[in-house]
Amino acid sequence: MGKLLEEFSLGLFFWQLLLFVLLLFLLHRFAWKPILKAVSDREEGIKDALKAAEDAKKEMQNVTADSEKLLKEARAERETMLKEAREIKEKMISDAKEQAQSEGDKMLKQAQAAIEAEKKAAVADIKEQVATLSVDIAEKVLKGELSDKKKQLKVVEDMLGDIKLN
Repeated sequence: MGKLLEEFSLGLFFWQLLLFVLLLFLLHRFAWKPILKAVSDREEGIKDALKAAEDAKKEMQNVTADSEKLLKEARAERETMLKEAREIKEKMISDAKEQAQSEGDKMLKQAQAAIEAEKKAAVADIKEQVATLSVDIAEKVLKGELSDKKKQLKVVEDMLGDIKLN
């Protein structure tokens, strides 16, 4: 440091100071503003990029939330549709069972009515046949019995004996 002070020249110092101030003035006048502007523009660009990234992140979160909401709604709607389909299926089965039961009851009643009618017709037919056979047998018996006078009197007496007077 001592050597620097011994070789110090005031004229050289003045010119160096003047050139330095002039250089600062020129830099300030022509270069400082564009450099500051470039730095400022760069800073604004970075801020805008960060803001855009933050907005994109928020938008992505919103989209994710919306898609989750839509997925939940779709699942709920699917469950509702499946429940309605099950209810419709059960109602159709129930209706079919009721209709089959009704048809079965109707057919059973018709069959019972047909059986009853056939039974009555059969009983009437049997009665008619029994009556016809009874009359035929009675006719043959009476013809055989009444062919002889003694037998006729005996039949009349038997009949009179069977009759009770009131």
